[in-house]
Amino acid sequence: MKHSRFAAAGALGLASVLTLTGCHGSGTGGSGGGDQKVSAAKSTGKTLTVWVMQDDYSPESLAAMKKAFTEKTGAKVSMQTQSWDGIATKLTTALATDTPPDVLDLGNTQVASYASSGGLMDLTSYAKDLKQGQKWLPGLEDPSTVDGRLYAVPGFAAARAVIYNKTMWAKAGVKQAPKTYEELTAALTKVRTANKASDFSPFYLPGQHWATGLQFVWDAGGETATRKGDKWTGGFGTAKGQAGLAAFKKFQNAYSSPASRTADPQNPDQLQVFADGKAGAITATSGQIAQIEKANPKLTDADLGSFPLPGASGHAQPVMLGGAVWGVAAKSKHQDLALQWMKIAASPAVQDTWIVGHDGWNPNSAEANEKAMGKAAPLKKGFFEAALNSRATPASPKWAALEADKSVNQLFSAVASGKKSPADAAGIFDAAVDKALNATG
Repeated sequence: MKHSRFAAAGALGLASVLTLTGCHGSGTGGSGGGDQKVSAAKSTGKTLTVWVMQDDYSPESLAAMKKAFTEKTGAKVSMQTQSWDGIATKLTTALATDTPPDVLDLGNTQVASYASSGGLMDLTSYAKDLKQGQKWLPGLEDPSTVDGRLYAVPGFAAARAVIYNKTMWAKAGVKQAPKTYEELTAALTKVRTANKASDFSPFYLPGQHWATGLQFVWDAGGETATRKGDKWTGGFGTAKGQAGLAAFKKFQNAYSSPASRTADPQNPDQLQVFADGKAGAITATSGQIAQIEKANPKLTDADLGSFPLPGASGHAQPVMLGGAVWGVAAKSKHQDLALQWMKIAASPAVQDTWIVGHDGWNPNSAEANEKAMGKAAPLKKGFFEAALNSRATPASPKWAALEADKSVNQLFSAVASGKKSPADAAGIFDAAVDKALNATG
C-alpha cells in the first residue's frame, strides 16, 4: 500500500517540470515574519475540496481529519482520491483554473515545481502557527521552502534505514546492531566470513542506489548543489563531495557483490536479493519490510532488525526522506479553511494517533519521531531514529529532470564500478546540475 508515491516520484517530477512556464512565481499568501494566526472562524455551509493521492493516507486517518475539521469549522469536506496515472498533468491543469481544489496532497520534492509556476499559496506568514511548537523534519520542510518562502506543510515521511537479517548476523557472532561506522564494518566483516558464497553481499548496495549514495556525500559534509543568488553550482567536485564519493565507493566495493556495482535497486530487486538470503543487509523503508516477508515467508519480524546507517563522521548518516506534504491552491476561494485543514493534519495529535499509530508512517516533526521511537516495536525503532537526521535534494523545479534521465544514478554507478574516477564522474554530473538548475524559462 505504501509505495505508490515513491515509485511514481520521478515521473511526476519530470512531467511537472515540462509543463511549467514560470521560474519564480508565487501564490497569493501573505509575506510577513511567520506570526500570522490561522483563522478559527466558523464557516458553516461551505465545502472544502481536498485532493488526496491514492494510498497515501488510510481511509480511517482521513475520516479522523475530516471529522476534526468539520467539528472545528462547521464546513464540509469533499474528499477526492486521485490515481497516479496522469496526475502531473491533471494537477497542473487544475491549478491554472479559477476553481481548483483547495488543498492538495503533494510529494515533498514536487513542491518547487508547483510553487515556481505560481500554483501554490505562499504560507510563510502562517509558518509559526502551522508548526504548533514542533520542529518539522528538514527532509520535509526544506523541499517545501522555495526561495526562502514556505509553500507546503509536512504531512508524513518515509525514512530509509538499514534492514538487516538479525538471525544471520547472530550466527556470524554479531549480537547487537552497530552504533558506529567502525562497529558496522567489523560486523560486516564477520558476516562475510560466515557466508562465503561468491554472490553473497554482507551489505547489498546497488551502484545506482543514489539516495543511499547521497548519504555518504552528506556525511562527509558535501552538498548536491549550492545556491548563491540566482546561480546554482554542483557540489560533487568539491573536496567534501569527493570525500563522500570516495567513501561510497570504498564501502560499496568492500561489502556489496561485484555484480551490484552497476545494478539498479529494482533490477534485480534488492528486496528479493535480501529475502533470498543473498544479502545480510540493505537500506530500505519500513513499509518494505512486509514485501520482504512476503517474498520469503520464512522470514518474520523476529529475524529482522533496523538501525540508522552509521557514518564515518561519528553520527548517523543524513537520510533523504520520501514523503507527502499539503499545499493550498493559489486560486482557492477557501484559503482560510484550507489553512485550518492543514493545521489539523499537521497537529501533534493527528500525527501521533493516525500518521504513526494507524498508518505506520514517520510523523512530520522531530518531537513526534522521538516520541514514536520510544513506543515503537524494536524492528521499527531504527526508522524513527534515522528520520531525525534528514536532508533534501535542491528545492528547484528542475532537479527532477536529473532524476528522470538517471544522471544521478549514473554518477554513483560510474564511481562504484570504477568506470570513472570520483573526480571525472563529479565533473560530468556537476556540469549537468549547472546546466539544468540554471536553465531559464
